[in-house]
Amino acid sequence: MGLEKTFDKKIAIVTGAGSGIGRAVSKELAKNGAHVICADIDSKGAKEVAAAIVKNNGVAKAVDLDVTNEKAVVGLIERVAKEHGKLDYIFNNAGIGIGGEVRDTTLDHWRKVVDVNLWGVIYGTHAAYSLMVEQGFGHIVNTASLAGLIQTPINTSYCMTKFAVVGLSTSLRTEGKGLGVKVSAICPGVIETNILRKSEILKADRDKAMAQVKLKIMDVDKAARLILKGVKKNKSLIVITTHAHVLWWIKRLIPSLVEIICLKPVRDFRKIRKDD
Repeated sequence: MGLEKTFDKKIAIVTGAGSGIGRAVSKELAKNGAHVICADIDSKGAKEVAAAIVKNNGVAKAVDLDVTNEKAVVGLIERVAKEHGKLDYIFNNAGIGIGGEVRDTTLDHWRKVVDVNLWGVIYGTHAAYSLMVEQGFGHIVNTASLAGLIQTPINTSYCMTKFAVVGLSTSLRTEGKGLGVKVSAICPGVIETNILRKSEILKADRDKAMAQVKLKIMDVDKAARLILKGVKKNKSLIVITTHAHVLWWIKRLIPSLVEIICLKPVRDFRKIRKDD
């Protein structure tokens, strides 16, 4: 059974749909027959994605959404369910990153990352889960990261939120089994998205910092196809990219080796860090 049989006529909300994984997943969902609500604080980006989907004979609607606004998230989920009579999927995908060392990170940096990456996911998950329990079906898909499976120095605030998203998703998955609700967490390695190009880097030149990323970067459209294949199979953790699989296995089998591997990006970053 192909993806189109899984997603045809399904109602799906995708947050962070204006770019990156959200954009690619929205297009792939629509390609396979889903009705997609493309939500993003970047309303222009969301509208462009929805317009591209419609141009290709898909069904989509753009919505301006700040995932840190609880009332806005809950309101969107309730409106979509009321309008369509159901909500089949929510992809809590919106996320940001702030690179750099913890010693250079302010509490405002922490709050910014936590508000989007964790509270944004909590708002979407909590509201969708309540609705899906009531209707007796649904699938919540939360974007975590390889950084939710292994330590990620020089990106510690991001890593912390992604570990939390994995814990939220795997725990809720067990609770939801007897109630008809599925829950999955996406754990990608390095994907070609805006989070690579636009994330704030503290006390270092962006180009130099990005040049230190030696892992093979996966095309975002390929990532989207793999994500939906994982969703179709109802995987608990949808781990994407070869390096993510390898590092995750090493973490579980030889955790001390990952500790050694993770020292290198710290040493490399300190070579380009600008100390005031």
